[in-house]
Amino acid sequence: MLLGVNIDHIAVLREARKINDPNPLDALGVCKLANADQITIHLREDRRHIHDEDAKKIIETSTLPVNLECSINEEIIDIVCKLKPQRATLVPENRQEVTTEGGLDLKTNYKKIQKAIKQLHENEIEVSLFIDPSKEMIELSSKLEVKWVELHTGAFANIYAMLYGNLSNTHHSIKELELSRKILKEKLDKSKKQIKKASNLAVKLDLNVAAGHGLNYQNVTQISKIKTISELNIGQSIIARSVFSGLYQAILDMKELIK
Repeated sequence: MLLGVNIDHIAVLREARKINDPNPLDALGVCKLANADQITIHLREDRRHIHDEDAKKIIETSTLPVNLECSINEEIIDIVCKLKPQRATLVPENRQEVTTEGGLDLKTNYKKIQKAIKQLHENEIEVSLFIDPSKEMIELSSKLEVKWVELHTGAFANIYAMLYGNLSNTHHSIKELELSRKILKEKLDKSKKQIKKASNLAVKLDLNVAAGHGLNYQNVTQISKIKTISELNIGQSIIARSVFSGLYQAILDMKELIK
């Protein structure tokens, strides 16, 4: 199973003080030495962390493939086509969100997504769609003729954190998931089954499957056991651990878990 390391949160730390330290570019060599398989970054419309110059330098410098997450905004797609990463992963964006809250609505935005995919393909950029793990989204992805889908694992990760972590005891507790352990276990099992079912269907339709969002050192093995998933994209938990262990060791630890 491949590991894409999302280095956005290095830029989050930099932007917190508005200086050029830490520099996301410095992570590229460490990621390669630790046998990461891909660099993932998200060029958001509001540029809250990764900026255009970051994306340009990372794509020009990285010896690992670069997966650039982006919205379907026409101006952003034009920028991505000029930058030419190995892959563009189309994701939904909401300016008010802390992080991506769900998958792309392929049904509502079908024509606009289709146009973005066509433009990216014309520029020889591989396309992935970040979607919720549902039959409808998988089938629409197949019709859109992309090579990859990335299944949104955020719902699974939230349930896991409320069931097995201490999230419920903090001010970040998820109100709608303040439920009994029995119900949370049922929800977690259902979520895992949905991800596995969606992944299996995607492979049957000749799609490559990645997964990501909220995956960490506690919950990742639950997803890495799904044989039809071939890639995980993980960022926040790796960068958070690197504060204490160093980035090299944090990546090695994650690689070991997903074997």
